[in-house]
Amino acid sequence: MADVAMTATFLAVIGGASLLAVTARRLRPSDRLPSLEGWALADRSLGPVWTWLLLGGTIFTAYTFTAVPGLAYGNGAPAFFAVPYTVIVCPLAFVLLTRLWEVARRHGYVTAGDFVRGRYGSAPLALVVALTGILATMPYLALQLLGIRAVLTAGGVYPRGVAGDLVMVALFAGLAVATYRHGLRAPAVISALKAVAVFVSLTAVCWLVLRRFGGPGAVFEGAAARLSGTGVEGSALLLAPEQQPAYATLALGSALALLMYPHVLTAGFAADGPRTVRKVAVALPAWTALLALFGFLGVAALASGVRAPEGGAEAAVPMLVDRLMPGPLAGLVFGAITVGALVPAAVMSIAAATGFVRNVYVEYFQPTATPKRQVRIAKMVSLTAKVGAVAFVFGLRDQDAINLQLLGGVWILQIFPAVAVGLFTGRLHPRALLAGWGVGMVTGTFLVVREGFSSIVLLGGGSLEIYAGLLALFLNLTVAVLGTTVLERLGVPRGADATDLPSRLTVRRRPETGASNS
Repeated sequence: MADVAMTATFLAVIGGASLLAVTARRLRPSDRLPSLEGWALADRSLGPVWTWLLLGGTIFTAYTFTAVPGLAYGNGAPAFFAVPYTVIVCPLAFVLLTRLWEVARRHGYVTAGDFVRGRYGSAPLALVVALTGILATMPYLALQLLGIRAVLTAGGVYPRGVAGDLVMVALFAGLAVATYRHGLRAPAVISALKAVAVFVSLTAVCWLVLRRFGGPGAVFEGAAARLSGTGVEGSALLLAPEQQPAYATLALGSALALLMYPHVLTAGFAADGPRTVRKVAVALPAWTALLALFGFLGVAALASGVRAPEGGAEAAVPMLVDRLMPGPLAGLVFGAITVGALVPAAVMSIAAATGFVRNVYVEYFQPTATPKRQVRIAKMVSLTAKVGAVAFVFGLRDQDAINLQLLGGVWILQIFPAVAVGLFTGRLHPRALLAGWGVGMVTGTFLVVREGFSSIVLLGGGSLEIYAGLLALFLNLTVAVLGTTVLERLGVPRGADATDLPSRLTVRRRPETGASNS
């Protein structure tokens, strides 16, 4: 039976999140008429602190906080690709997200599909961008539930059988109601509790670990000794030379893909200005440090002799917490990770619903839909997405969700040319971009499935390992560039550009003042 104090603390954290969600309407309330921009983007009114909390809480999910230490527990050094990957995201967000925010605000765009529609004048290209985002988001949403269940099961808080399923449904029911009523403001408010709970609990766990082992050196030495005895190829705390290409390409490809996810763009679009986005991009490494500490706890679990169930390495850190920490602090950790799933899950459902309404429903079914009707449809789709995620978790194996999420990372990367490259040049032809997207999707899916749902593939006769998504993106861009050249020579017209962005890459020069320093 779970410790009473631990359960009480866990319920207190969850109860606090529920109370905060109820007060979400007080977060910069709007007197405007109902609109999709108001419900999905909080009227683009979030300042630097709220945007940092929301964007960090959205990017760093509960699954991330369990999968990274689980990978460190089972494989050692390769798990830490997530640290440089999330560092690379920061300058990318500083440049790409800021520029995309400016264009979206000027033209009233709410989704990446809206931008693509305006940039290239192509409804089919906008449709595939929106559908790719939804397709990649849904398994990611389901993984938040899996993260909650893995943590609570390892901590003994999750009841077995129907009772446990009811706990999961109750958690998401409260989230669904808050999101339905208040839109993005609900996860924005909850993200404040997530940040406080995660930072405080993680600091306490790391302090206890270092106190027990006598320092980080002893932790790594103990983990290295255990990894060397596992007999698992590639299990070490230092990367072997042959692992480095896979490590580097996985970090780079994951960083490029992350900013294409609808939930990340939705959180970024909610900022009140480009200056806020830049400030947040500079401050995001604080969340990366948090992720690195979670990875360290995976190493500590290995060093302390934690025995996670076979195929369940993500339970290693919860088991370590249950072993080392007193009941109240353990309950705080489990509550923090659970709340850590609620924020991204809410934003993901909002983003998927918004993409469907703007780029599918309004574009193809109801072009005259009023803003009020668009909000109503988005609320229903968001609710359906959450119900679908719950049904997915209860109806399919955990590995199915993980496999689909691996594919989702490869898929979402294939819209990078249309969205990110399109911010700087409109030279690529929309039909060529469609062809490149198709080649990238087929190639990436084939490579991942062929390798047994591993995103790392072998090239050069089996001597070079790289990230499948990056290889598919290279082929995607190649087809897009060559296709554009062919279509231009054939004189195939392209759609009108409504974004006021330059059609070619330009280099900004300093204006000549005519004055001399002499």
